[in-house]
Amino acid sequence: MELSTREWWTVLHGMVLGGFFLGAFGAGLAGFWSLRPEWVTPAGATACVRRLVIGTFTMALVAWLTVIIGSYIIYPWYRAKPSVDPAKMTAAELQAYPKFYLTKGPNAARTAGWHDFGMEWKEHVAWLVPILATAVAFVVRRYRTQLVNEQTLRRMLVLLFTIAFLAAAAAGGFGAFINKAAAIR
Repeated sequence: MELSTREWWTVLHGMVLGGFFLGAFGAGLAGFWSLRPEWVTPAGATACVRRLVIGTFTMALVAWLTVIIGSYIIYPWYRAKPSVDPAKMTAAELQAYPKFYLTKGPNAARTAGWHDFGMEWKEHVAWLVPILATAVAFVVRRYRTQLVNEQTLRRMLVLLFTIAFLAAAAAGGFGAFINKAAAIR
């Protein structure tokens, strides 16, 4: 099995970084869930919060890397315009231009929606993920052990954290399906 440079970037973006973010969500959610006054001692709260600070900042960093790589490295390859009129290209030639393969290719009636809805939605919703993840990380860093006694604040952070997860899952799902329909080669 051999992967091109572009395919390696796609693997790093989606499977490694995106997968890490989505997988780490469970650990972060458990960290928030366990910060209850009846479950932790003061010493235990300090240790839990330290892990939560490191984890949320790591997740925010990974989210930023994922979105930046997707937007500034992979996305230009997806949107690349052929130098020839797409109508004059064969399906095999058009596959080198994923956006045009989806919107002008032989199955455009079936695949244009992957670009028209999927990619357009994905490229915008994905930016919510690092913004929300960073907000959560900074609030966790600011309030630290006070989170144990602030149930409303914990719930708000879990909500923002969950919205970031759902946005990442949606963007990742669309990305996987779009890459399946028109891979970046």
